[in-house]
Amino acid sequence: MAYAAALEAMRAFTQTRGAGTADEIWLVEHPPVFTMGLAARAEHLLAPGTIPVVQTERGGQVTYHGPGQVVAYVLVDLHRAHLTVRGFVDRLEQAVIDTLARFGVQATRRPGAPGVYVETAADGAGAKIASLGVRISRGCSYHGVALNVAMDLEPFLRINPCGYPGLAVTDLRTLIGPTDPAAVADRFGQTLAHLLEGS
Repeated sequence: MAYAAALEAMRAFTQTRGAGTADEIWLVEHPPVFTMGLAARAEHLLAPGTIPVVQTERGGQVTYHGPGQVVAYVLVDLHRAHLTVRGFVDRLEQAVIDTLARFGVQATRRPGAPGVYVETAADGAGAKIASLGVRISRGCSYHGVALNVAMDLEPFLRINPCGYPGLAVTDLRTLIGPTDPAAVADRFGQTLAHLLEGS
C-alpha cells in the first residue's frame, strides 16, 4: 500500500470515528519511502536518492519503510481502553518483543530511545529491529510500529535512523534466515490485539 494512501486513510478514520467506532489494526507493507516525524531534523536525512521523503505528524525522527517490513497502524480509542500514552507505547513494544520471542529472537527496549532492539549479552540492547511513532488526536491513536522482517536494509544507511548517527539496524531474516513476512504479520497482529484487549 502506498504510504500516502495509508496516511490519508488513517487521518480520515481518526477524524470521523465516534464513541462507538471499533478499534482497528492495519497491517501493511509500503514501497520504499522515508518518513519524517514532527521532531525530525533535515541533517538526519543523509542521502535519500530517488526514494521519496514524506513529512508526517507522528512523533519521532526519520525512518525508512519498504517491502519486507510489517507496519502495524494501530487505531485505538485510548480513553475507552483506559490506556495512557505510555501504557499504549509499552504494549506496542511488548507486542514486538513477544512476537520476536516466538521466532527465537530475544529483544528489549532501550531507555530514552523508543522502539525495539535485539538483545545482546554485552550491553543489553544491540541493533534496532522495530521503530515506533504515534500520534494522538482527540484521545485516539494512529500511526504505529514497523517491524523489520525480510527487507533491503541499505536505505537505513542513507539516514541517521530515528536521529541516531551510526545506529545499527537489522531484520528478522538476518538473525534467523529465510522468513515469511506474511506469517510474521499474522503472529504480530494477533499478539498486538491480545495485548490491547487486555488493557
